[in-house]
Amino acid sequence: MQELTHEKFQLASEYITLGNLLKICGVADTGGVAKLMIIDGEIEVDGRIETRRGCKIRVGQRVSGYGFIIDVIEA
Repeated sequence: MQELTHEKFQLASEYITLGNLLKICGVADTGGVAKLMIIDGEIEVDGRIETRRGCKIRVGQRVSGYGFIIDVIEA
């Protein structure tokens, strides 16, 4: 069983794109990997599968996938 990683990401601007968030938090090594994870339906935003890598993630949202949760908080 894989251990669940729970992380808080401090957002200093209005939003961050989903693909960039996955890269910055180390979930995806590259933008290409992030794109494939998103397109394959492996990523959820607030409990719903998200397939747009340019989806704008804002303070208060939760991004999750296999083995990780990222809560976006205000910086």
